[in-house]
Amino acid sequence: MLILNAKVSHTDSIYAWLVLPYELRVNSRLRTALASGEEVAIITQRGTILRNNDLLSSDDGKVVQIISAEEPTYRITCNSAHNLLRCAFHLGNRHTVTQVADGYLRIYQDSVLKEMLEGLGATVIEEKAQFEPESGAYSTGEHHHGGHTHDHDHHHHSHGHGPLAPIPARQKIHRATDAQSS
Repeated sequence: MLILNAKVSHTDSIYAWLVLPYELRVNSRLRTALASGEEVAIITQRGTILRNNDLLSSDDGKVVQIISAEEPTYRITCNSAHNLLRCAFHLGNRHTVTQVADGYLRIYQDSVLKEMLEGLGATVIEEKAQFEPESGAYSTGEHHHGGHTHDHDHHHHSHGHGPLAPIPARQKIHRATDAQSS
C-alpha cells in the first residue's frame, strides 16, 4: 500500500491524482484508493486540511495531487456586501462550515439554512462544486484564500501560517445581559 506522509510544495512528476470530498480531506488518517484501484494511506499531522492541488509524497518519492471532489453545495449571493456579511454572520453563529469567496459564500446543502438565508434576502443556488471552506480563526491548519480555482496541471503552493487570530489563554465572554458592576 502506498503511504503518503509528507506535504510538498512542488514536484516534477505527478504519480496519481486523488479526488476527495472535504469531509475526507480533514482526516489526518485515511485509507482509500486511487482511481487505478491502488490502495493508499494518508498520514498527516493532526489538524491538517488537504486543499485542492495539495501535493503529498511517499517515502519512495511518489507524489499524489489532491483534487477537491465536486459536492452538493449552495452558492449564496446577495444584492449588497452588507447583506452577504449578514448571511456570513448568521452562518458563523450556527458554526456552519463556509467557503468565503469574492462576492459569494458556499455551504453544504441544508434546507433549513437555505430557508434562513432566503429569509435574509439571499439568492441560494444549488450547484455541484469543489468545496474549500475557511479553516477557522483558531485552526492550526493552513489558511486558504477562498474563490481560487486551479487547473489540474497548475501547481498550488500553500504556505503554513499557524493560527489566523491570537488564541487567548483565558477569555471572558461578555453578553449584553451581563450586569454592570461598579
